[in-house]
Amino acid sequence: MKSAYSIVAENNFRTIFLIAVFSGLVLAIGYLIAYFSENRIFFWISVIFGLGINLLAMLAGDSAILALSGAKKVERSDMPEIYEMVDNLAITAGLPKTPELYVIDSPALNAFATGKTPKKSYVVLTTGIIGRLNKAELEGVIAHEISHIKNYDIRVMMIATILAGVVAIMADMFLRLSIFSSGDEKKHNGILVVIGMLLAFFAPIFAQLIQLAISRKREYMADASAALLTRNPEALASALEKISNYSPELQTSPAIASLFIVNPFKDKKGFINWLGSLFSTHPPVEERIRILRGMVSG
Repeated sequence: MKSAYSIVAENNFRTIFLIAVFSGLVLAIGYLIAYFSENRIFFWISVIFGLGINLLAMLAGDSAILALSGAKKVERSDMPEIYEMVDNLAITAGLPKTPELYVIDSPALNAFATGKTPKKSYVVLTTGIIGRLNKAELEGVIAHEISHIKNYDIRVMMIATILAGVVAIMADMFLRLSIFSSGDEKKHNGILVVIGMLLAFFAPIFAQLIQLAISRKREYMADASAALLTRNPEALASALEKISNYSPELQTSPAIASLFIVNPFKDKKGFINWLGSLFSTHPPVEERIRILRGMVSG
């Protein structure tokens, strides 16, 4: 297993890479909007917009994610036992500060972590997961989220989530402009039109694939780190099993689905389920459980 230092260094590189890639997509789409509208001001607007969104993602992305999730802050006096678990695991993991606890009022079993750095981070649990898991299982879930915080996964995925949404919005703007534009189509380069349409159509998919490539690996790593923190891989395996077998669908924004410990939309059936698994940012729960239980037998 990689060292904590190598994981943090890798995630810092991924942060820079994500900003560069998504900024490039925003600028490319902005250029195409300017080209089709024959107004260069749209390109400079996209430059300012792209820089502003990157800055916003760094400064306030965690607040936006908490708002989208519908999570509410919980005071220590309201849930002292849960806060004690978070305290103990944060100390064991070597975090500089205990993450703040937030709760989503939902019978679904799920959880996620977000924040900018380990000094400013948040653990979010649903009321369902608090009520249905035993102490050891809940500790395993919290350890998984603490591991995301320690490894700086929270910053990487926060930026990926915010910027992927921006790319999707701008791609939609371009498609609408290109379809409903009343300008003289002969003025436009045919090849550029085709490239623009393809870019606008595939940019959101490409953004999702970037999230997929990053998030799946991070989930496996957080599972392994949680097992090391608690010295009880079976507890997390049992928790994942309960979540997978029981949990009703969580009513939340698709934009933040990749942050949760399991896919909150996993109950979709048929073609939607197949398409969701193809682009899922989560590895199969069964495989995660198998690996964790392999640690016990090993």
